[in-house]
Amino acid sequence: MCGIVGVVSKQQAADVLVTGLKQLEYRGYDSVGLSIFEDGHIKTVKTQGRIANLELKLKSFPLNGGVGIGHTRWATHGEPSDVNSHPHGNHRVSLVHNGIIENYLFIKARMIRKGYTFESATDTEALAKLLDYYYVQKGNPLDAIKKVLEKIRGSYAVGMIFEGHPDQIYAIRKDSPLIVGLGKDQNFIASDITAILDYTRDYYLLEEGEIAIIEKDKVTILDNDLEVVHKELQTASWDRQSAEKEGYPHFMLKEIHDQPKVLMNAINPRIKNQQIDFSDEGLSDDFLKSITKFHMVACGTAMHAAMIGKHMIELEARIPCDVHIASEFRYGSPILKPSEVVLLISQSGETADTLAALRLAKSNGLKVIAIVNVVGSSIAREADIVLYTWAGLEIAVASTKAYFVQSALLTLLAKKLQVVHGLCTAEEISLFISDLQKIPALVSGILDEQEHIKQLASLIVSKPSLFFIGRSLDYALALESSLKLKEISYIHSEAYPAGELKHGTISLITDNVPVVAIATQEKLFEKIISNIKEVKARGATVFLFALDDPMFEVDVADHIFVIKKVQPALIPLVSIIPLQLFAYYASVLKGLDVDKPRNLAKSVTVE
Repeated sequence: MCGIVGVVSKQQAADVLVTGLKQLEYRGYDSVGLSIFEDGHIKTVKTQGRIANLELKLKSFPLNGGVGIGHTRWATHGEPSDVNSHPHGNHRVSLVHNGIIENYLFIKARMIRKGYTFESATDTEALAKLLDYYYVQKGNPLDAIKKVLEKIRGSYAVGMIFEGHPDQIYAIRKDSPLIVGLGKDQNFIASDITAILDYTRDYYLLEEGEIAIIEKDKVTILDNDLEVVHKELQTASWDRQSAEKEGYPHFMLKEIHDQPKVLMNAINPRIKNQQIDFSDEGLSDDFLKSITKFHMVACGTAMHAAMIGKHMIELEARIPCDVHIASEFRYGSPILKPSEVVLLISQSGETADTLAALRLAKSNGLKVIAIVNVVGSSIAREADIVLYTWAGLEIAVASTKAYFVQSALLTLLAKKLQVVHGLCTAEEISLFISDLQKIPALVSGILDEQEHIKQLASLIVSKPSLFFIGRSLDYALALESSLKLKEISYIHSEAYPAGELKHGTISLITDNVPVVAIATQEKLFEKIISNIKEVKARGATVFLFALDDPMFEVDVADHIFVIKKVQPALIPLVSIIPLQLFAYYASVLKGLDVDKPRNLAKSVTVE
């Protein structure tokens, strides 16, 4: 959600902070600010809107100094405004915060009784007042931080500076990511490694309950008893080039084009002698055979990948799977048994609701498998078994390549489960792998048809609403396609199982309403054609994304995009590509910010 960056350096902190905050723009934000020590005094500049607004303010009110903290805010408590922007504090303390302080109203009331006044509507200001109160009482940062940690509830990553300590930044975290970066004659804090890739790839992971003290030439990390903790140095696998568009107009288009390459990055390490092998990651055949049920837990796009996984595992391995929305999982009294497994899916590995589901599962004694993209993320560290997607840095808020690889790994897992249960032969798996290795070429072929897809998208950009329909696996594809379209084009879009239209939704189908039908399941072609006829009879304009089949050569739809046939287990990987491009070009043709759609955050780290 919000982005945090801090630096202790010989360089001008403002330059470093602005550079870092620009690298965090992809996370989503509505306001921005920074605090810097200037001649030993804390000076703060902040504003609603984009980083360009902050740069204009800094021209009028330049801040000179080598120590500072910066923040991009995504509003949770209080509307986007200058006063609600971070940092919060006064001349004694200043802090930036990502997360939610759940008991902030209690803290706020207490601070008002102590004589403090409040300007903003944020929970963070209550945290800043509490920190200031204890700093005045205790006289040193560590004792003040210890008292604050005793009083607050919620999730947080916090960077703090204190008057009288102009060469230090302090940092704490709980349920929200924060790293400590190590540079040459300068050190950092950041919510995301991308913020500091211009300066270093080396970092420490700050664990919950730890306090970091960052100075120019050293970093000290303390545990809850203020004892020094010795950490293992991490090195990011990404570099600055990973965070560049490489000639593409948008990150989303670059990431769509990355998909053939990242598929092989994910698949090749799990293929040995033309057989599927997850043993290096802790998924032994015996363990896989012991699983009686999967509980798949995810949010948004990752949940749509889970729906693909559910279909594949139940079809191929005959093991029951439930798909749970992560934000609902804890509150629905899930029935969890020891022989069952919770499988989490998260691109960032920091999704708050998914992380909470992980902890619930472990408290019930279940094994947790996680499919994540970010190495060393909270979910990756806490899960029993981690399957990394190796999709590389994904900058665009609307996920494409991470979803693509999530779906591929779940399909690979389904086929492996089929093997361990004796439901297919080694020869059949070898053939499947051969076909899987042809997917990059098929995807590249679809990418060559971008102009056709762009022309189709041009026909819907002026429409206020649109419907996606599909059956079985195609319903999961419809959900993902609908989400992509509404995320980045702001066209109202809904997805329905095609057979459900007649149970109410068809009342919304009138003349020229666009309906996108997805038809990739051969056994259901006749059914989906009947559903298409239903909406056309009511005046709909039908866009059909379908496998190459003679049944669709007649006048079934107004517009059609043909997808080459592949074996059924691999259809979702090929079919999603034109639908991703359809959403992308709808946004481009409307002149919108494709990579940073309004109100959305890349990493949702609050519940």
